[in-house]
Amino acid sequence: MLIPITEASDPRVAGYMSVREKDLVGRDGLFMAEGEVVLRLLLSRPDRELRSILVSQSSAIRMADLLAGVPDTVPVYVAAQGVMDALVGFHIHRGVLALVAAPPQPDAGDLLASLPARALVVGLVGLANHDNMGGIFRNAAAFGAAAVLLDQGCCDPLYRKAIRVSVGASLIVPYARVRDGAAMVRCLDAARFRVVSLSPAGNVATTSGIVLHHLAAAPAAGDPPAQT
Repeated sequence: MLIPITEASDPRVAGYMSVREKDLVGRDGLFMAEGEVVLRLLLSRPDRELRSILVSQSSAIRMADLLAGVPDTVPVYVAAQGVMDALVGFHIHRGVLALVAAPPQPDAGDLLASLPARALVVGLVGLANHDNMGGIFRNAAAFGAAAVLLDQGCCDPLYRKAIRVSVGASLIVPYARVRDGAAMVRCLDAARFRVVSLSPAGNVATTSGIVLHHLAAAPAAGDPPAQT
């Protein structure tokens, strides 16, 4: 059932207020998804717990078939574009948002142990850009990666923009965190993975690392430090 929202101050949609600020400070166990493609993916996955959906009036008309299939337990709020913009704090031209329960984070060792005997794992260290995070998850899914490992310096794959750039891949490819790059290598070694490293600099001798993103690079004599 569609629930009309006529005021940005309506407490039923308080979770959508000041979206960018809450992107930074967190949402108490929830994450926000944006866009029709991502919403369709979420609704197709029973392992994702949607708490609510907020759409503009024009989006509600365009996605009538999709919204008709939303479980009755998930409220679908509909607002005029101006009300939605005032609520979220900027012009949300896609007109589709959803609040979703964040899944529990698996232990990295347990995640690796659950993978097939032959599996590709992508490791990321210190990746702080959400566009790059989304792009890597999108490519990881395209190339059949079974999992992604992140160190504590990486940004959140479930950040709204990272999900959007990944076209939902960060909701599909499982991931886990480790303390740092050295811990990542130890974890992969313990799971009997062959570790391969790449450096974006192209002129350094990498000593250890993970597929698709260099983990540790030792500059050759006279070379400037590698850029991450």
